[in-house]
Amino acid sequence: MWFLWITDNFSQIWCVKIKNVTFFCPLTALVLLVYGVCVQCRSTSHDGVLSPEASLRAMELEEGFEVALVAAEPLVVAPVAMTFDDRGRIWVAEMDGYMPDTAGTGEDAPVGRIVILEDTDDDGRMDKRTVFLDSLVMPRALCLVNGGLLMAEPPNLWFYEIHDGHPVGRSLVDSAYAEGGNVEHQPNGLLRGLDNWIYSAKYDWRYRRLPDGTWEKAKTHFRGQWGISQDNWGRLYYNDNSSNLYGDYFPPGFGAGNLGQRRVAGYGQTIVADTRVYPIRPTTGVNRGYMEGVLDTTGRLVNFTAACGPLIYRGGLIPGENAFVAEPSANLIKRNVLTEEGFRMTGKQAYEGKEFLASHDERFRPVNLFDGPDGALYILDMYRGIIQHSTYLTPYLKDEITKRGLARPLGMGRIYRVFPKDSKRHRVAMPRRTDSLVALLGHGNGWVRDQAQRILVDRQAVDATAGLRALLHGTARPLQCTHALWTLEGLGQLTASDIQTVLAHPQWQVRAQALAALPSLAGMAAKDDLVAIAEKAVANGDTLLVPYAALAVASLGTVREPAIMRIMERWATQYADNRYVADAIISAATGHEAQFMRAVAKRVPDTSMVVHKRLLSVVDAANERADRDNQEQLAKHYANGITLFRNACQPCHGEDGRGVSSIAPPLAGSEWVQGDKERLIALVLYGLTGPVDVGGHTYRAPEVSGEMPGIAHNPAIDDADLAQLLSYIRNAWGNNTGDEVVPEDLGTVRSKFGGRTQPFTQDELYELFGKH
Repeated sequence: MWFLWITDNFSQIWCVKIKNVTFFCPLTALVLLVYGVCVQCRSTSHDGVLSPEASLRAMELEEGFEVALVAAEPLVVAPVAMTFDDRGRIWVAEMDGYMPDTAGTGEDAPVGRIVILEDTDDDGRMDKRTVFLDSLVMPRALCLVNGGLLMAEPPNLWFYEIHDGHPVGRSLVDSAYAEGGNVEHQPNGLLRGLDNWIYSAKYDWRYRRLPDGTWEKAKTHFRGQWGISQDNWGRLYYNDNSSNLYGDYFPPGFGAGNLGQRRVAGYGQTIVADTRVYPIRPTTGVNRGYMEGVLDTTGRLVNFTAACGPLIYRGGLIPGENAFVAEPSANLIKRNVLTEEGFRMTGKQAYEGKEFLASHDERFRPVNLFDGPDGALYILDMYRGIIQHSTYLTPYLKDEITKRGLARPLGMGRIYRVFPKDSKRHRVAMPRRTDSLVALLGHGNGWVRDQAQRILVDRQAVDATAGLRALLHGTARPLQCTHALWTLEGLGQLTASDIQTVLAHPQWQVRAQALAALPSLAGMAAKDDLVAIAEKAVANGDTLLVPYAALAVASLGTVREPAIMRIMERWATQYADNRYVADAIISAATGHEAQFMRAVAKRVPDTSMVVHKRLLSVVDAANERADRDNQEQLAKHYANGITLFRNACQPCHGEDGRGVSSIAPPLAGSEWVQGDKERLIALVLYGLTGPVDVGGHTYRAPEVSGEMPGIAHNPAIDDADLAQLLSYIRNAWGNNTGDEVVPEDLGTVRSKFGGRTQPFTQDELYELFGKH
């Protein structure tokens, strides 16, 4: 019998072993070296599917770190979201029905699950699987709260009581949580924030379960696409598929009270603008790989196209402020280093020309990232060939998938953890004693601090009140003080005196937390007294805290109330050219913007000041809302068109047609929508790439994604429905062209461009159809 072997260590002598005799052979050593690299870095099987161990070897990780397998199929399948419980078990949402083939056939099959993974011997590797829920259709998010499980199964948000480890008493929290859209553009995340609310990506509502078991739902800012994270001060971070990292400068519960404000300064800020990626393998299997500039000369992705799962790392093992972002299309995880400059966060990529983690394995699909109780960075890997949803799948990528057999196999998935090599694994076991949990609010691992707070709040451990209040006076451990503050808030024990205590803290970020918590006292303290506390906190002209104070007061009420009107007028005068303060003030003027603008004009006659400009834009937006009755009539007339719009267009262009910040420009008032009918049809059928002029402004990446995919080759969309969609947008939001698009119009345009697969540029469309 003949066989060869090679060592994993290239520094050893390479040999050929024939029968039972070993010979040194330099030529064979060279051949085997090349072959060994191919085996290690690419595939150990004919179909390109690597075992978990081989996939680990195919990874290149930043020096000084180690990656270890936590779980793999069949223990876990198609993981998309996870959370740890207080026993260190991992709860996983398995989206097993995602894209069974290039057409998405069978995505509505009830094959999804919520499973619990357990490490029974504490070796860091899960070895026990328990199915908690099955027969689910595309479950996408989960959150453990108040002794139960909150779980998103489109379109519903469900809450399950848990008794003896089993689901009981299912109740519907929201029947429209993930209504409309498609798998890539539906709410997800369900992140328990520092402020005891639950936040989502791709959504503008937040939730909270009250001690009596009822749910509260409140408006918040629309954020991101897939994945959401928070920093030590509870500020939220997110992205979309073409972006690196966005985030908020201010608390997540503030600034969303005035629906007329399209953007509120300090929210949806670009934190890391650089979208360059550095795959270590050719990545031709990306959706628009045929387009110039998407791939480099070696066939590698140039910029993010599927960015997701951002994580602000808080595990305590990696120094500095770090944000990690997954890119499944390029089989990598990026590391960004963040810097705090006052209340502004900025960041840059940690490395030039390389990534924190990258893989030669094409099926390595990291889709979400999490902190863990041991301080490690956890990676959810769907491990599959198809990652692009059928709604936007291009013929080019469909051909790539077919040629390389990427549609199979299904039913795989892995979880990994990354940690510094010199660190010793120590998983913190969450105690039962109240005083022990209070002590953990100062732990070095943010996951532990969060979990201790959540347990105390969920348990309504009011016996912790005295110990928590004592921590408010401490100055040496600001994060412990912060968690004590919000735990008191979650227990319903926070007082105005507590707020004033924390406002005396020497660190401004902690004082900001006191202002963030101030509105939670509404109903328990006189509103005028709360306004006075905020006013006094910034009486010295502290420009770092003034936006927080203004946002806090705005959350207490509107400018119709004399105390709020008085202080808002004063701040509008004092900080008339500060956009953060101006927008915070305007968030309290909902429905009374014109009145407030006249009052401000008496104090600040210079109309070039920021506060005037921002107020005027909101007043104009309020006037536009008069068209809503017309919208409702159009929606009824074009029922199929509005359904298609909500699924395919609304996630990027917004329900009001004004565009979603960082993704797409507006449709309302757009010359592309109002102009030549055939030009619009061509754009929608075949897509648009590059800069685009709308309303006198040039939109280009990173302000927007820089590309709109076409839908000409999507067999699930017929021309009758598409014609209704186009008729709807040409007459909605004040566009009022007064005409209709019919299916024959689409046939005419299709006949002109045949099987075209590449998107148009603006210049091409101008040349073909003119500018009007």
